[in-house]
Amino acid sequence: MDRVALRGLKARGHHGVFPREREDGQTFLVDIVLGLDTRPAAADDDLAKTVHYGIVAEEVVAVVEGEPVNLVETLAERIAQVCLKHEGVEEVEVCVHKPDAPITVPFDDVTVTIIRSRA
Repeated sequence: MDRVALRGLKARGHHGVFPREREDGQTFLVDIVLGLDTRPAAADDDLAKTVHYGIVAEEVVAVVEGEPVNLVETLAERIAQVCLKHEGVEEVEVCVHKPDAPITVPFDDVTVTIIRSRA
């Protein structure tokens, strides 16, 4: 299976369990890796036979900017489901970064990574 990756999609969301997270919002970063067969697109040099990653990127950002959820796990699942709606995408790996998570000790990043497939 071939891979198309988008890394570092950035959007502001209001996700989290604490009131401050819901009110103020914070930046989330998303990496996605789409699994699909790119051979038909390559053979015909035809965008219609592959995934349009620009559209996927817009849809992922819309999910992050959309309806708030408590858990990063829920956000990752919603993003995965949006990606799997694209014809030809057989699996997706989603990594959601929450670099401004409310943690009381020094840290670089918090991530949740999930892998989902049509099967």
